[in-house]
Amino acid sequence: MRRVAVTGLGAVTPVGNDVPTIWENLINGVCGIDFIPEERFSTDDLKVKIAGLVKDFDPTKYFEKKEVRKNDLCTQFAVAAAAEAVEDSGILGKIEPERFGVYVGSGIGGLQSFYNNSVNLENSGPKKVSPFFIPMMISNMPSGTIAIKYKAKGPCVPIVTACATGAHAIGEAFHAIRHGYCDAVIAGGTEAAVSRLAVAGFANMKALTTKNDPKNSSIPFDKNRDGFVMGEGGACIILEEYEHAKARGAKIYAELAGYGNSCDANHITAPDATAQVPANAIIAAMQEAGVTGDEEWYWNAHGTSTHLNDLTETKAIKIALGDNAYRVNVSSTKSMTGHLFGATGALEAIVSVLTLKNGIIPPTINLNEPDEECDLNYTPHKAVERKVNVAASTNLGFGGHNACLIFKKAEEE
Repeated sequence: MRRVAVTGLGAVTPVGNDVPTIWENLINGVCGIDFIPEERFSTDDLKVKIAGLVKDFDPTKYFEKKEVRKNDLCTQFAVAAAAEAVEDSGILGKIEPERFGVYVGSGIGGLQSFYNNSVNLENSGPKKVSPFFIPMMISNMPSGTIAIKYKAKGPCVPIVTACATGAHAIGEAFHAIRHGYCDAVIAGGTEAAVSRLAVAGFANMKALTTKNDPKNSSIPFDKNRDGFVMGEGGACIILEEYEHAKARGAKIYAELAGYGNSCDANHITAPDATAQVPANAIIAAMQEAGVTGDEEWYWNAHGTSTHLNDLTETKAIKIALGDNAYRVNVSSTKSMTGHLFGATGALEAIVSVLTLKNGIIPPTINLNEPDEECDLNYTPHKAVERKVNVAASTNLGFGGHNACLIFKKAEEE
């Protein structure tokens, strides 16, 4: 089996629009959640008034001005993240187009474009529906647009598995390289679903917190948690066959060594309460990576701040690692970003890679009253220095989708 290196990182998030800023803010416990501004949309009649929004984003850095209106914000975020990752990697000109792939998914796609054009149709008739509506809406367009931009003519696969989308996209790209279908892939996820429609829908299904306290609403593993906070953004990494990366002198952030994928086949929104099936995904990733749990680990948890997710994920980690689970530094960076849906797994993969590289564990902020049933070391309040050689990231999505990625520290040259 071929080994797979991570050689480039890129992201646009509520805590920064480039990876160095994002990392600095996360390790310093900066929260990107705030009230939704009126210029975005009115929340006067909504139960939920906060979200993790991307700030000061300029799409004209990545698109001609006339092209901006033809691309939904979820595609704009994806292209911005891919652009940073590609530049960071130095991959262009060093890879054959037919061996260069794109695996970038979105859990929901162009929801705001769907909403806007539906309103236009009802209020003003079919002539007011944009001719760009369909490509703005469909979930494959972020990956297709990235492939066009970088002339990537290898596999182009947009994964759609709700909140596990970003992790599954990276995992499937990993296997595409591992099994020889391509030599490098732009992989990740994107989402721009914070809209009146989505806020109302998630709130009415009682998935969102209604505290409306920006700094104390996304509180994973806390006994007072009552739902997640919506977020938005895009995140991409460059995966590359290890020897290909070494041969061209690329910097290698980490090695992606294992991937697990399972489905609860249990309920449309609630996770498997036994936690055995998400644990199966973790165990599969561990077996592929050749790790046992005895190593020095960091764990970036899905950690959504919902009662069932946090408890189920805690159980799954214990099932997979046994007593070693208590030696692991776990954290949920959603305490600072909110939940980025299709982008969240890709962003948390980036955090895992940077933790390996820098030896700093980002915190779970505002974890003031730990749930007695969530009894692992969730790295509360402040980052800690710890040299780790294995980093895991788990994500669970509506529909019972489970994903686990396992990274190993890059070899010292």
